[in-house]
Amino acid sequence: MTDTLTFGILTMPSLPYPRLVERWRLIEDLGFDSIWLPDHFVNPRGPKDIWYETWTLLAAMAGLTRRVRVGTLVTTMTLRNPALLAKQAMTVDHISDGRLVLGIGAGGTPLDYSMTGLERWGDAERFGRFREFAVLLDRMLRQERTTYEGRYHRIVDAMISPPPIQRPRPPILIGGKSRTALRLTARLGDVWNTNGGRDLPPDEAFAVTRARGAMLDEYCAARGRDPRTVVRSFMLGQTREEPLASRQALADFVGRYRALGFTEFILFWLRDPDPDYALYSWITDRRMLEQVATDWIPAIRRAA
Repeated sequence: MTDTLTFGILTMPSLPYPRLVERWRLIEDLGFDSIWLPDHFVNPRGPKDIWYETWTLLAAMAGLTRRVRVGTLVTTMTLRNPALLAKQAMTVDHISDGRLVLGIGAGGTPLDYSMTGLERWGDAERFGRFREFAVLLDRMLRQERTTYEGRYHRIVDAMISPPPIQRPRPPILIGGKSRTALRLTARLGDVWNTNGGRDLPPDEAFAVTRARGAMLDEYCAARGRDPRTVVRSFMLGQTREEPLASRQALADFVGRYRALGFTEFILFWLRDPDPDYALYSWITDRRMLEQVATDWIPAIRRAA
């Protein structure tokens, strides 16, 4: 694992397509390291909003960018067949010339079930499915042919050709704070992403994250894996903290979590300023994005 700090932007697929293209190109031109998309059937906070399908949009954006890493934060298992997702990931890895990060999560958003006609799974089944889902993706992206029979998934001689550009496969990011997510990260994940805990006060979010990080260390050690081989990634904007209140506030936030081993920090860029999100610290306009990219982040990197 490198100690180099990286910064990314999570964009919402909730603007007219030409504006999304403009945003992605601007983010890349400003020097950010990665750009991400969430994955839901509709916007959970505004089901009537514009909301493009994630992997179709990611493929288009991968072809329109040149340098930044592109990925999902995160692909929800609820909506995806793992064999088909493996082929989609291979395809986007080629379109992007090897810049894909495959972010996955256990899902659970109610509208992803009801709007697609799925029966909602209980937590035990959902996490059981997630274990098989992650293992299948890992295997299929590493090898040409895969046969697998589990409790929830069965595939026979599934083929991936050509192989992904990135070898042995594109990096897998696992998002979440559950024991299942942490065990899977220790087993096969390249990146662990957390948001600290939705609506938690700063000190509580930090304590929760420190405890989950220690748990990940233990799971890695049990497998004989150096925990430093897992990149630790933090998605800002979910806790009751204001790291974007000033350059010093962001520097202090990064410094606190860097002490826990985090080297990647992902910021939100809202669709447009929205009073419903006033609680969180998000990028709200282009001027703010440019200030963070050209002033705050370079200063933080110099200090680090």
